[in-house]
Amino acid sequence: MRSKSWQWLGNRSRAVSLVVGLASLGGCGAQVKTVHDVNILPLRSVRLYETGIGYFERAGTLGSRATVLPVPAGHLDDALKSLVVLSRDQKTRVHGLEFASSVSPGMGRALAGLPPSVDEPIDFHQLLKSCKGGEVTVRLEKQVVSGRLIDVVDAVPPAASQSKDDAKDDGDDSKASSKPPASQKEQFLLLLSQSGELVRLPLSRVVAVQPLDPSFAPRLRTALDATSQRSANAQRLIRLLSRDGGPVQIGYVAESPLWRVTYRLVVAETGRGGVLQGWALIHNDTDEDWQNVQVHLVNGRPDSFLFPLAAPRYSRRTLITPENQLSTVPQLLGQSADQLWGDNLDDSYGAGGLGLSGIGSGGGGTGSGSIGLGSIGTIGHGSGSGRSGTGASSLLQVGNLAAVAKSTGVEAGALFTYSLGEPLELRAHGSALVPFVQESVEVEQITFLSAPGESARSGLRLQNSTRQTLPSGTLAVLGDGGLLGESALERLKPGERRFLQYGVELDVEATRVKQTQKEDPQRLTFDRDSLEEHFLRRRDQLLRVENRSGQVRQLYLGLGLAANSQVQGADRLDFDTEKSSPVAIFELAPQSRAERPLTTIEGLVRRVELRSLQATRLQQLANTSTVPAGERAILAEAYLRQKEVEDAAKELDKTRTDIKKTEKDLERLQEHLKALGKDSGAGPDGNPLVRRILEIEDRLSTAHKRLETLDADQDRRRDTVRKALERLPKTKDATSTTS
Repeated sequence: MRSKSWQWLGNRSRAVSLVVGLASLGGCGAQVKTVHDVNILPLRSVRLYETGIGYFERAGTLGSRATVLPVPAGHLDDALKSLVVLSRDQKTRVHGLEFASSVSPGMGRALAGLPPSVDEPIDFHQLLKSCKGGEVTVRLEKQVVSGRLIDVVDAVPPAASQSKDDAKDDGDDSKASSKPPASQKEQFLLLLSQSGELVRLPLSRVVAVQPLDPSFAPRLRTALDATSQRSANAQRLIRLLSRDGGPVQIGYVAESPLWRVTYRLVVAETGRGGVLQGWALIHNDTDEDWQNVQVHLVNGRPDSFLFPLAAPRYSRRTLITPENQLSTVPQLLGQSADQLWGDNLDDSYGAGGLGLSGIGSGGGGTGSGSIGLGSIGTIGHGSGSGRSGTGASSLLQVGNLAAVAKSTGVEAGALFTYSLGEPLELRAHGSALVPFVQESVEVEQITFLSAPGESARSGLRLQNSTRQTLPSGTLAVLGDGGLLGESALERLKPGERRFLQYGVELDVEATRVKQTQKEDPQRLTFDRDSLEEHFLRRRDQLLRVENRSGQVRQLYLGLGLAANSQVQGADRLDFDTEKSSPVAIFELAPQSRAERPLTTIEGLVRRVELRSLQATRLQQLANTSTVPAGERAILAEAYLRQKEVEDAAKELDKTRTDIKKTEKDLERLQEHLKALGKDSGAGPDGNPLVRRILEIEDRLSTAHKRLETLDADQDRRRDTVRKALERLPKTKDATSTTS
């Protein structure tokens, strides 16, 4: 539904216009130059980053016409923050950059004399109100009147007023309560003419109103620019100020869509080797066609942030007033004391700061995102960041299976740039899928199994044998004349490997026939109030593997082990660097079924905090023959002290239970005494109930004192356990002794 003002305008017989910014309006400021009046510096190259920014580089010659850079208004702050001028010779001089100031919607409306609220619509009545007090020329149907605009007022036609009075005299409540429709109201312009006369002009006869203030039109244009729905996308022209002609090169940063990657991997018929095609999806979201532009895709995330820079800013100054405040007008000239006090709804100071936020190390970009790869599922023991739990032991050197991953990534620098082979032609608001890599890579088709009994998966063992870093992206695997499956590739540096999954393997199975597990403690250390138990975990498994296909299968079985391990029984071993876990490889002949033993030994450490220790575990460790005799003697002493702690804890629990039971008895007796009221007696001699309550209170007080004593003794007993365990070596000392 349209607002009342627009309804009123729609019912008028003639259109009324407010004449601003026309060629016939003299003295209204310089005209805005069209694109044909300026020389736009051509775009030569674009560097697109993973953080959602682009570095735009323009190059050309400064000529007689003004040389400008077209930048969207919303990107003006970025351009001013990063713009760099590079002269190609020593003669060309750029003295500065000139651009139209940016103002907020509220500021723009305030400059034009309009209501500052951006949610309030701008109608013809408000535009006329903004001209109040100014010189205007009003053109009617057959005459032109000039003067100062006093106000725009509403008046009810006399006929409507008379009909309302008649309705009151007749006592007809229904007629008296009915209001005339808004369309019956007449609006008038009140003018103070040049001869000093007060003139009232019916707005229905007004054809046009022309403000004579030369600043009115520019202020209204500023307000319209600020409040436009596409003000952030409107082109702003940055003019290069230079007196000399010559070649110049300009670079600046602006927001840009993320460039993304999608791969195609064509696997050879033998299942080993293949060709990797990489395609980049880029977008031109500007209003300018890219013509013969060199595009560079940067695989890196430099920090970039938003900073309000283009708009004028005003600092707040302290208002210093005389000790005796004196006014230039009488206080009660046109309002009462209550009106002077006001509602104070909008009494806000406003800091006027620039409001910088989100600079941090994240760089203000989301990157290309993670799609979620189907890597080998592992249990992973990891050392963890806490003091409790199980992880790889740094004291027991069982083996280093990570050494089988011989290749390591090579990083040439913080950023890796891909330059397209040919300049790009891309229309405004257009997108393109362009190739940026096509090279042979080391790849092997394999079968994944995260654990025995799980479903097998078809996959790849891919190594980046190229000389460039591969950004993350989707991956389509092709072979046998069609699609084998789809996966995703995380960022891969030269020499690095990934295990990828792309489909279900229906012909391969592996199940566990039986399994035994044993843990043998080897060393005990005590560090930062945690007992560290270094032990060997041996697991013996018998696996039944089956290959129902007519081709050889390479079964990669995830072991869920730490790197500090030994594996016996597999044909080969590999290591998943992404999961930090070893992988057992079994070569399965076509149409075969066999049982394969597999033995794994891990060097692990289990950490238990002092408050979680149990005497039974200390006793078990003290009686373990694989632990050195000196450490067993210390554990035996710690067991006795921990036994005292646990016995005292039982006494503490019993005391707390007795206290709770006594408190309930006391509460019950007090309720009985309260029920007796005045018949309860004068004291303990007169009422046995009172005597029992006093006895229970004494017993409760004694129990609380005993609890405090037991708590204090418990801290002392726990400290004796700590002192006993501190005789054990620390982890770093034991490691140096072992090495």
